[in-house]
Amino acid sequence: EREAVQKKTFTKWVNSHLAGVTCRVGDLYSDLRDGRNLLRLLEVLSGETLPKPTKGRMRIHCLENVDKALQFLKEQKVHLENMGSHDIVDGNHRLTLGLVWTIILRFQIQDISVETEDNKEKKSAKDALLLWCQMKTAGYPNVNVHNFTTSWRDGLAFNAIVHKHRPDLLDFESLKKYVNVDQPDEKSIITYVATYYHYFSKMKALAVEGKRIGKVLDHAMEAERLVEKYESLASELLQWIEQTIVTLNDRQLANSLSGVQNQLQSFNSYRTVEKPPKFTEKGNLEVLLFTIQSKLRANNQKVYTPREGRLISDINKVHSLPSVSRATHPQPQPLLSLPEPLSPLHPCPPTIPGQGRLQSQDLGKHLTGVEDLLQLHELVEADIAVQAERVRAVSASALRFCDPGK
Repeated sequence: EREAVQKKTFTKWVNSHLAGVTCRVGDLYSDLRDGRNLLRLLEVLSGETLPKPTKGRMRIHCLENVDKALQFLKEQKVHLENMGSHDIVDGNHRLTLGLVWTIILRFQIQDISVETEDNKEKKSAKDALLLWCQMKTAGYPNVNVHNFTTSWRDGLAFNAIVHKHRPDLLDFESLKKYVNVDQPDEKSIITYVATYYHYFSKMKALAVEGKRIGKVLDHAMEAERLVEKYESLASELLQWIEQTIVTLNDRQLANSLSGVQNQLQSFNSYRTVEKPPKFTEKGNLEVLLFTIQSKLRANNQKVYTPREGRLISDINKVHSLPSVSRATHPQPQPLLSLPEPLSPLHPCPPTIPGQGRLQSQDLGKHLTGVEDLLQLHELVEADIAVQAERVRAVSASALRFCDPGK
């Protein structure tokens, strides 16, 4: 009876691995005799290319094929005690089961290891597998795994392992305890449990890899969103600069004092209300580009380079053209040529000591000089804001690199 249980278990195990190469065994004893399925099984398990099976159905051909499989196992440092190719070709039940069990031990169980808080004591693969079962079934009622025989009689331990990894597949609380097998076969239990171990370990690895891929995709989508935002903001800012240049260059001076005053008021509104936010936008655009490139570098992606005309240097070049500078000074000389009593720019006597010196030396004698100083001051303020934002972005990146968990 034990032999029949092992044959059934081992046959299922062999077919589970041969399914990937569209191959199947019906009878374990007879279908391994020619050595062909044995060679295919070892190729699947090892991932290596074995010698091609000898063509032919004669006994000598079968012996050669089985011998190739046994020779490969010896190269893998698998100990084959009192076993020869003729035993498998002759369909010896005990030795055929022994060969399959040896293969299971080598390729399914030998590399099993379990991470615990204290890994100082090195455990055998069998003990590591038992420890894994104990860890996965801890806390489940009526489940106490301490061996690979009697602990599995009622099947609750198997269901506990499945429920631990896939609680959606069964309702453990509704399961009842039944005693079906007096003394389960240890080799069969270990084979099933090892299969569970590898399956659920692979599932966990795939889940981790899926999360990693999802994180990379999220970063890529975020970077793409920021790039689109940069392109949009850069286009809007360039369009505003071009329209403003045209508007200011087309201005004609009024011939009356009230008209000139209205024009000055309009220009001052542009200079103090409309223009400063655009300087801030330009600074924010530079910070945004820096953020995009930092994110892409952190994820080992190709660094984004804005297309021609959308670079920060292009925007600075357009913004610093002489036409822009001239446009922001609406022909001030004719304003100064107005009669002094009518001109709002007529200097008043200084009322504070030193004020006259500041007016005549620091601020300049002409409207153009004053406006140049004002524009320079605005540029300096905008540049300070940009540098401050860049420092904050660099500091945030440094914190992320120092703490990978964030």
